[in-house]
Amino acid sequence: MVREDGKRNFALRETDGTESSVFSGNTPRQAALKAARRLADVGSSEESAPRVEVRLREKGTDKVHIYDAWAWEEDAPEDKPDWMPSDITEANVSKKGIEHIEEV
Repeated sequence: MVREDGKRNFALRETDGTESSVFSGNTPRQAALKAARRLADVGSSEESAPRVEVRLREKGTDKVHIYDAWAWEEDAPEDKPDWMPSDITEANVSKKGIEHIEEV
């Protein structure tokens, strides 16, 4: 379902089918990037970051978008605002495909 502002909601699906979090974005990739930044296991660089499969079900549909996601810590830029921490989490995703679920 598309909201009035054009954003869609995507539920993070666990392996057992439960949905723990909801991320919004204009595209599934945008929501996947938000989910990737919250991964528990982050690397020290993009190359060393472990890849994790992320499954996002688009609310109101039977589509599950599947991504490989990884995140890593970086130093904040020199001109960062005062409220920003000195280390920030960067993330990237790679789409693997779409599945359609059949809920009973």
